[in-house]
Amino acid sequence: MTTNPPDFQRWAADQQARIEAQLLSLLPAAEIAPQRLHAAMRYAVLGGGKRVRPLLAFAAGEINAADAGRVAIAGAAVELIHAYSLVHDDLPCMDDDVLRRGKPTCHVEYDEATALLVGDALQSLAFQLLAEYRLADEPVAQLEMVKLLASAAGSRGMAGGQAIDLAATGKTLTLPELEFMHIHKTGAIIRAATLLGAHCGRALEKKELERLDHFAKCIGLAFQVVDDVLDIEASTATLGKTAGKDAQHNKPTYVSLLGVAESKKLAGELRADALASLEVFGARALRLRELADFIVLRKF
Repeated sequence: MTTNPPDFQRWAADQQARIEAQLLSLLPAAEIAPQRLHAAMRYAVLGGGKRVRPLLAFAAGEINAADAGRVAIAGAAVELIHAYSLVHDDLPCMDDDVLRRGKPTCHVEYDEATALLVGDALQSLAFQLLAEYRLADEPVAQLEMVKLLASAAGSRGMAGGQAIDLAATGKTLTLPELEFMHIHKTGAIIRAATLLGAHCGRALEKKELERLDHFAKCIGLAFQVVDDVLDIEASTATLGKTAGKDAQHNKPTYVSLLGVAESKKLAGELRADALASLEVFGARALRLRELADFIVLRKF
């Protein structure tokens, strides 16, 4: 007898609980020296966020029957990189924000020096996890996972995108320039999360990995487009971070370039492109399709 898979909300809640428990166990306890740093690391990571990147890893892992325990470690590594990027992004030398996930940012709750070290330590821990646990059947596949995350986090990925973002403040970018920035700043880690989840299972053919990567590229851009719209239309209480800060800081966004209506249209087009990339996987990509809807159809 076959049973129907749980609905998306229940599935997502189960995976969010799994990744939260995994992070809780992997982060150093606050009682371990240096206590203040470890407490700040836990403050920055635990109890907040939708865990979209680990969800993408879990969903991609379902395509090739990846072991959920392996995916949980890979998803935790990605989430640690994401959390470190938020801590650094909020620093006065970057976006200088005081609110993140509905609570004071790390440097406000602790101090700037501690927040800087939190980001450093979270990044190191992410790569420790990829080296410490067996996440793939073949060593070469696990080395590829390390390379994927390192590349996504570095100067040709997230860090590079942030550098472009800082340099673009007060300027008007073309649509290709804006896309290039966000393929790096936001999209690189989303793409890495998806591919890391897939690498935890049986080996996929090159064309299958390319389809997954294209899905993640499109959905990563769509994620940013929706964020730009929400920054205009949603409240600080809804977002859990300061609303309207992009316009306040004179940053180029999809909304500033295209307007709200065209930005929403672009998000829909990116979603359609992402979903088309999954056709080759059939029913195995159910959760990825649902996540695409969740990301793009968030309340405007």
